[in-house]
Amino acid sequence: MMRIICGAALAALCALPAAAQDADQLGDLNPDEMTWQRVIRDIERGQTTMTNCAAGYYITKSGRHGPARTLFERCADDGWTGAMTWMGQMDENGLGGPQDSARAAEWDRRAAEAGDPVGMLNRGLDLLRGHGIARDPEAGRRMIDGAAQQGLTTARDLQAADYDPRAVTPDADEWRYQNLF
Repeated sequence: MMRIICGAALAALCALPAAAQDADQLGDLNPDEMTWQRVIRDIERGQTTMTNCAAGYYITKSGRHGPARTLFERCADDGWTGAMTWMGQMDENGLGGPQDSARAAEWDRRAAEAGDPVGMLNRGLDLLRGHGIARDPEAGRRMIDGAAQQGLTTARDLQAADYDPRAVTPDADEWRYQNLF
């Protein structure tokens, strides 16, 4: 009986190199699961899931704007509207790239056209102010009305304030929206 057990153990040991080769073909067999690096690796592999795209919030809030930008841009390109609104915020504030109000307004447009209420609110504010795009208060009010119809409280607050953007944005940012020319 001992010889059979030893023979089986020897056969298993001899098979290890072949098993290791199979593992290489299978990819990561025990990957990190709860790290931002894992999320970025998944995004680079095209895995733009809801949880991977949402992780961009924590990645950018931790100050890792470059990786967050990579994540949000890939997710936005795959149609995740929340990532589009985050790209707008990153472009508006120069996080992980240059500050670019026109590009931020373009992300807001994409999110709004996809039906995202936050994108509609942001696009409406862009149009009311003429920030990053030509000023069009009437179109801005229509966008805000659409966001309010979807139940976005901030849009309803803006309606109640007669569409005055100062009602929903901090005074500290008002300098950004001044038309200097």
